[in-house]
Amino acid sequence: MSLRSLPPPLLRSLPLELPLALLAAWTLSACTVGPDYHGAPPVAKNAISSGTFVRAPADGITTTHAPAAWWKSLNDPQLDALIDAALAHNPDLHAAQAKLREARSQLRGEQANELPKLSADAAAVRMREPNTSALGSLFSSSSSSSASSSSSSSGSSGQGPLQLYTAGFDASWEIDLFGGTRRAIEAASDEADAVNADLADTQVSLAAEVAQTYISLRDQQQRFVLAQRSADYQQQMLTLTEQRRARGTAADVDVERLTTQVDTTRATLVPLDAQIAESLDQLAVLTGEAPGALDAQLSTLAPLPALPASVAIGDPTTMLQQRPDIRAAERRLASSNAQIGEHIADYFPKVSLLGDLGFTAGDPGHLLRKQNFTWVAVPYLQWNIFDFGRTGAKVHTAEASRDEAEAHYEHTVLAALQDANTALSRFGHQHEHLVRLEQVQTSSDRSATLMRQRYQAGVSTLIDLLDTQRSQFAAQQDVVAAQAELLKDFVSLQKSLGLGWQVAGT
Repeated sequence: MSLRSLPPPLLRSLPLELPLALLAAWTLSACTVGPDYHGAPPVAKNAISSGTFVRAPADGITTTHAPAAWWKSLNDPQLDALIDAALAHNPDLHAAQAKLREARSQLRGEQANELPKLSADAAAVRMREPNTSALGSLFSSSSSSSASSSSSSSGSSGQGPLQLYTAGFDASWEIDLFGGTRRAIEAASDEADAVNADLADTQVSLAAEVAQTYISLRDQQQRFVLAQRSADYQQQMLTLTEQRRARGTAADVDVERLTTQVDTTRATLVPLDAQIAESLDQLAVLTGEAPGALDAQLSTLAPLPALPASVAIGDPTTMLQQRPDIRAAERRLASSNAQIGEHIADYFPKVSLLGDLGFTAGDPGHLLRKQNFTWVAVPYLQWNIFDFGRTGAKVHTAEASRDEAEAHYEHTVLAALQDANTALSRFGHQHEHLVRLEQVQTSSDRSATLMRQRYQAGVSTLIDLLDTQRSQFAAQQDVVAAQAELLKDFVSLQKSLGLGWQVAGT
């Protein structure tokens, strides 16, 4: 029942001091103790203000704004579908989303502490008093039996049962005079923002892990097919050599060398097959599926994704704004700062207003009459003057936590700059390495073709042919592995830039 809902006569019966007290309490509650948050401290100002990354390669890199869904630039629909499935069904992501809901619920709970508490009650009491005349007859003498009998008769027709009906509302409100509750709300709000950034960081890591696992799968499948083709070709050479030995034109040692090479090449298929199965199972789990669920979908051979012609990386300032782990560290610094004021408020008195509005009557039909209306308003002061340093210890603990959060923020920023520069350096060097390996492969292919022609013409030995084949096979394997490694470095670069979370939303 609100005050506005009461009849006018009852409103006139309330004292004028009550609304004035509420107004004064609201005015005093504007005070907030503790340090105000003015933002995170500057870190590595020179590195950020330069506008470029120290380790950025000269070729293949642009400073334009990088797209959030970086995997789209690889033009692989299968990869796009896997990342979308992971962002929708991954259990770790669901856990991060649940933690965000928990943090937001805690914030709503802190916000509710700033409001009054109101409860309603109603009761109906019915009670019969004991018959005092009958009890007194137990102590009367036998000579006055007639008087006692008359008294008992009179007592047996005593008063009827007592009836009482009540209904009302109780309210209590702790006035936030020194801002302790507001600081608690501020801390909870900042922590909810930090958990939201944790969710974004989970999305960044998840998209990168799916992409790197997918690239590993395609790399393993490519190298498995290369090894199979090489083994088949070597088996053909072995069969021809065995036929030549039977005609006396080849030696036993030639057959043994080819046999060894065939066995060695086939031996490489076993670990590759195991790695393929492991990658398939890892992709299934990342997308919220059971191991083996993606075998039919991904077992078919497919090429590696194609890198874009140029990679957009932005600048250090943009990177620091994009990375959710930096945002989480900054929000936790703000939350720790607010907790200092929350505990400083415990040094000061706490004032609460307690109130009760109600009706009391012996007849339910007369319950809401004016003369049966009652109210109580009680200001309540509580001040823990002597706590033997408990409040001070909490304040010092909160200050130390704030300093720790500030150091963690600085470390996070420096680590992010290192991560991005390292990823750029690896990407640039791996691209150069791939170019050189492709040159080696081209040369080995020409050598193998020429040596095969010379062997067939009878002007070179089988040993020379086997050497060129080994070199060709190794060059092909190296190029495929280098292409996959360059793609993984590209993924690591996108992760270091903090990309991949804006798409899924928070």
